[in-house]
Amino acid sequence: MQMQNHQNIETGTVPPQLNHGGHEMFDVHEVLAGAINTLNTYTMLSQHVKDPELRDILLRQKQFMSEEYNITLECFRTGQDPSKPTQSYKMSQDNDFTYGMKPSQPKKPMLSATEICDQSISLSMLNAVKSGAVMKTTAALESTNPVVRRVLADSLPNCIEMAYEISIYQNKNGFYQVPQLPQQDMQQMLNGYAPSMIASQTGGNLPH
Repeated sequence: MQMQNHQNIETGTVPPQLNHGGHEMFDVHEVLAGAINTLNTYTMLSQHVKDPELRDILLRQKQFMSEEYNITLECFRTGQDPSKPTQSYKMSQDNDFTYGMKPSQPKKPMLSATEICDQSISLSMLNAVKSGAVMKTTAALESTNPVVRRVLADSLPNCIEMAYEISIYQNKNGFYQVPQLPQQDMQQMLNGYAPSMIASQTGGNLPH
């Protein structure tokens, strides 16, 4: 996409690298700072990981997020298409969840760093990825630069995929239990909506 110059009613022509509104500047700043914090968190946690599967997830996600950070930074600084497109993150495991609750010890804050374990590491990873998804959504909705908006929007599915991958790992290892409603309640909610008929109307014959 070749970016054109835009106009500011107070100062005149706005070059592509400054094609950003005020809200966009602040919100993308939060995205980039948040991405750095997430990468730093992954780096600090990596030395404490014991499970090879979790280590693999951490390293793959960290590498992918680093590339995505560079792409976002590039288009933000230039206001134009980055040198490479946003990629799609692919998790390596299945998507089987085990439902139901079983008794477990109440969770509480750690008293020392010696208590760091794969459960707390995976939770920190999950929280970081979820936080990034919220910040990117906010920034995309505020972006006036079309390239920055698209890059942020394209990266959202990756945040969701990473969070899902971590939650599957947690569920498989008993770190994250998934409660379910009684089947009768679920059926009532599943059947509580009917399809819209708007799509079946043609030729502008809409009801008045």
